[in-house]
Amino acid sequence: MGVNVHTRPTLTTERRSAIADLVVQEGTARVAELARRFDVSAATIRRDLETLEERGAIERVHGGAIATGRKAPGPVVSASVPPSQAARIGQSVVEMIEDGETVFLGPGLLPLEVARRLAVRSRITVVTNGLDVAHWLASNSGHRLIVTGGQLEGHELGLVGHLTRDALSSLRADRVILELGGVSAVEGLTEDSLPQAEIARLLLEVGSTVTIVVPPERVGRVAATQVAPVTEADVIVTAREAPSAYLWDLSEVGVQIVLA
Repeated sequence: MGVNVHTRPTLTTERRSAIADLVVQEGTARVAELARRFDVSAATIRRDLETLEERGAIERVHGGAIATGRKAPGPVVSASVPPSQAARIGQSVVEMIEDGETVFLGPGLLPLEVARRLAVRSRITVVTNGLDVAHWLASNSGHRLIVTGGQLEGHELGLVGHLTRDALSSLRADRVILELGGVSAVEGLTEDSLPQAEIARLLLEVGSTVTIVVPPERVGRVAATQVAPVTEADVIVTAREAPSAYLWDLSEVGVQIVLA
């Protein structure tokens, strides 16, 4: 590798940041080389790579990692979700899903966490407009997978536009699971991306049950574009670290809240 590390990072977060920088600059890195460079075990490096892949910083391949071709996550709200919170939210949602259901999963880190845990369910049909979700399910599960068409938009690799709208017009789902930019008892369901907000409005009519997943910092947050009143959600799933005052307001308007 052409990048010199003069001082070995001693903290896990520092090491992972250095690994992400190396992979981005070099385009590729092998587990054995990284283990020697940072003076840790191969197992530690593999865990580092797994975490970095979950954050979208790199892509794991056999024996190492390659650059994704995208910038490593910066100040993106979804990328800041601690892995433990994301895992808890994903697991809580999967526990609501029943065998044989048709489930729509939108794009985003939290729907991807749901997808990663669907192996415990059988005969699931998954419809998605999220490329990360589709790629993971196609590579790691035997579930029936339907991917909408559309134009790629945003860092979360969501498909939008008239092709996506056309696909959704002929689909029905037992459960729609969406990650949004904000949920507020007063301002409702909101989203930062205008095109994704448009798709979200359509999806509220597609699913029998609508589950909104949000990191705790988005509870009470109001994003740029309104999607719908908060009562259009059947369930809101977030982490137990969410502000209690905002959770109370949501429960007062009759929305079911699940704390992971």
